[in-house]
Amino acid sequence: MQEKKFIIGIIGPNQSLCTKEVYDFGLSLGRRLIDDGYMIVCGGMYGIMEAVCRGARNSPLYYYGCTIGIIPSNDKTLANPFCDIVIPTGMGLARNVIIINTADVIVAISGGAGTLSEIAYAWQMGKEILCFTEFEGWAKTLSGTQLDTTQNRTIKSVQSLEEILKELRKILYKI
Repeated sequence: MQEKKFIIGIIGPNQSLCTKEVYDFGLSLGRRLIDDGYMIVCGGMYGIMEAVCRGARNSPLYYYGCTIGIIPSNDKTLANPFCDIVIPTGMGLARNVIIINTADVIVAISGGAGTLSEIAYAWQMGKEILCFTEFEGWAKTLSGTQLDTTQNRTIKSVQSLEEILKELRKILYKI
């Protein structure tokens, strides 16, 4: 029997806010997450969401089912073509709660208002949040902060792909 795989939630800019540099980083991140044995959940649309799902397919350890897209509409065909499993919610932006609830850990990259809401949900649900600080956006702005006093912790700041992977191992495998 195969062991349970951890699911990493990737949140960040949609297509209209996603720069080429952010997209390229997403490609590398997607591949490395699958290389390290994780699965990916995201909002299933374009921008960083497409990049991580597409990058996942470049891993020699990729298999169908590694990428999960939880989309805002009822129409599965609107998801990016690199999502293996598409869950159409028909919930619009409220689907962000499902993305966060599905993930074991959240990695935030850049991002606008949607990313801000996902970080807030993750905080309220007690999820570990890694904010990548190399790009402008809410991830950089909120890294290292304590959103409120309901929890005695801060949002973790990470500056590289290697640091993301190291922190994931610490959090999930207690290494």
